[in-house]
Amino acid sequence: MKLDPYDYAFQDDPYPVYAALREHDPLHHNPDLDLWALVRHEDIAAALKSDATYSNSWGVAIEESAWGPDAHKVMSILGMDPPRQNRLRALVSRGFTPRRVQDLMPRIQALTDRYLGECLERGSIDWIADFAGKLPMDVISEMMGVPEEDRAEVRRQADIVVHREDGVYDVPPAGAEASLWLVAYYQQMVDQRRRQPSDDLTSALIAAELDGERLTDEDVIAFLFLMVVAGNETTTKLLGHAVYHLTRHPAQLEQVFGGPGGQGNTGLVASWIEETLRFDTSSQLLARYLLHDVELYGRVAPAGSKLLLCLGSANRDERVFTRPAEYDIDRDPDELAQLLSFGGGRHFCLGANLARLEARIALTALVERTRTISVDHDASRRVHSVNVRGFAVEPMTLEVR
Repeated sequence: MKLDPYDYAFQDDPYPVYAALREHDPLHHNPDLDLWALVRHEDIAAALKSDATYSNSWGVAIEESAWGPDAHKVMSILGMDPPRQNRLRALVSRGFTPRRVQDLMPRIQALTDRYLGECLERGSIDWIADFAGKLPMDVISEMMGVPEEDRAEVRRQADIVVHREDGVYDVPPAGAEASLWLVAYYQQMVDQRRRQPSDDLTSALIAAELDGERLTDEDVIAFLFLMVVAGNETTTKLLGHAVYHLTRHPAQLEQVFGGPGGQGNTGLVASWIEETLRFDTSSQLLARYLLHDVELYGRVAPAGSKLLLCLGSANRDERVFTRPAEYDIDRDPDELAQLLSFGGGRHFCLGANLARLEARIALTALVERTRTISVDHDASRRVHSVNVRGFAVEPMTLEVR
């Protein structure tokens, strides 16, 4: 069995491939793509902490035009190793503080109430287009300072960046054009903020200083690009997976939306989110460039190789999780603490707290305001992407409490 991340069949359901490789081929090599992969939790967790061997310097995407020493120009800190990565992350963190994230709570709640209210009025919606795609983009955009009238187009371009055609083994022309559009858009934003600073993240990044060092325009633009593609897309997919998988399990759906006295049980929202992150994570695959040979299980992946860390497989590893192929919102919290959905080590996702906060506010409001939800699973359509897993279309009906 081969792992081919470009294959639409694999993108539709990668988990049987992961399971077979965990059992029989835990350091996997696809000779046709000259691509290596780690699939077990223990090996991936160790690799995430080992910059000395598993380098980020060529980026996290495997397509030829995205893979290379210039990856940092669009992937920011995801395309760097220490010490540069340490310095840039420290600078970026000056603008992306926990306080700034917490200060967003009232606005996230207001946006949630607005979009959910519109959904409840209609009753039948596309959960992605009408809610899950709007909320994260608005939150990220307000942080950055993107005007409301530009947000739909920014999100459309971000969607194009991650979409992949079946059998195409590189970034398609449309994806490259969308990337250039976003870079040009953020350059204009940076130019404007340098002339007239405001209280948004873009201005904070421009102003950030550490030991006399500041971010260049290229650094700021790359981080904004990373935020809109990684931060927006992955949170949208988390919200999509949460309702998709819960509605496939009627007893658990009733636990959450029925609850004590039929009023809903918002106390289960946190575990609902964490189990969703484990069971079907938005970020499935992260690439690494090998600085040294990796010898495991009687095989050697040579230095200079391209290797995938299969986060989606790690989260289903039988050695860590009981009944890993079952979706269970009552799963032991100690197990959920082992999930690798946000990576690990120096590259642990800077936006993890924001993603969890958005999901908690959104899904809590959904439970509080709806009697139950129903998803048309057969009509739901997945995004086709090498790295990101989630839905492009998800028809849903809501019953108001």
